[in-house]
Amino acid sequence: VLRQCLSLLPTKDLACPILNYGTKKLSIEALVKIFVIAQLDHWKSYPEFDIKMRAYKDLMECIDLESISSSQLSRRINELDTAILQNLFLKVVQMLEQRTKSFVGLPPNIGRLRIVDATHIKLPPTLSNWAYVSKNSTMVKMHTRLVVASEDISFPDKIVPSNGRVTDHEGGDLLIETSDATYVMDRGYMDLYRMNEWIKENIKFVVRLRKDVTASILEEYEVPEGTTIQRDAKVILGETGKMKPVRLVQFLDEEGTIFRVATTRWDLESTEVAEIYKNRWIIELFFKWIKQSLRFVKIWSTKPQGIWNQMFIAMIAYILTLIVKLEANSKKKPLSILTHIRTYLNRSWEEFVMALDYKPKRTSKGRQKIPEKPKKEIIYGNVALVNLEKKKRDRRKIK
Repeated sequence: VLRQCLSLLPTKDLACPILNYGTKKLSIEALVKIFVIAQLDHWKSYPEFDIKMRAYKDLMECIDLESISSSQLSRRINELDTAILQNLFLKVVQMLEQRTKSFVGLPPNIGRLRIVDATHIKLPPTLSNWAYVSKNSTMVKMHTRLVVASEDISFPDKIVPSNGRVTDHEGGDLLIETSDATYVMDRGYMDLYRMNEWIKENIKFVVRLRKDVTASILEEYEVPEGTTIQRDAKVILGETGKMKPVRLVQFLDEEGTIFRVATTRWDLESTEVAEIYKNRWIIELFFKWIKQSLRFVKIWSTKPQGIWNQMFIAMIAYILTLIVKLEANSKKKPLSILTHIRTYLNRSWEEFVMALDYKPKRTSKGRQKIPEKPKKEIIYGNVALVNLEKKKRDRRKIK
């Protein structure tokens, strides 16, 4: 499985002698492969790198290396030009796009979405003065564009690393480009000038409006009965009235919170526009996934370039997991695929695929009511100290 995962990486160009000029032992190709496996297999620290590389003979044979110290790896990943990893990330994205080009996005009528948002990673203040934001905040950001190709496949096709002082608008300017997909954004990306430019460029979007944004009603549309839609109208946003008209849809969520979104999707029902914005939550689940499952919050460096490189390596590992899912033709969720990769990393691909296809002999019938059983007497033994009722403290006076 380890060899199959590495064979999927388009890293041949990284073995170029000119690119590795002056490198005596560890090529850029080998360096990248080690860190991708480390991300997939959840290596937590550089001492663990030493242990794993001694144990994983297949990995060392695959990269044609007998040994390497973790200190060398740390130095090289900090020095590696991030543009090299960015280019590799884009190649891996192209591989996944080829495998998902027939996917139509979210039915019905919604199509593909491009959700734009940013996540942050906190850094230790004493080691990362360059990432200072405020007295209580030292962090970096990863501005992300997430493609929703289907109900179970979503992936980042572009990321922009930055320090914590870069605003969402600045990151969004690099992520929002002409596309057939619909961009979905929260209030942080709401800007009247930018929205007007998107309309001129025929960029489809659904963006949540801030509470202080005024809207001049041009035309009201009928609101479907029995839904949470409160308003559907053609409006001009802002006090100047110079902006091009957009569609405003106001609706309630399950908790009764009011949402106002502006969109250029005139072709959809108001309920479908509301559904598009509700799917913005997919990117929040993605950020949670990479932080918990890939342990993206566990940084390997406190230097800017080292952290940027880790961002791209983590995204490459995530996309590689989706490619393996599609290659194995499995319907399991990405977390299950990743867990199987980690478990079967040093076993055969056939065993891995069989494990993915495994179906338990006994299937659950769901939660069922069962009669209450009489409570059994709890046996504490005669070693532990046990109080069955809370007692007041026994205060004794010194005589």
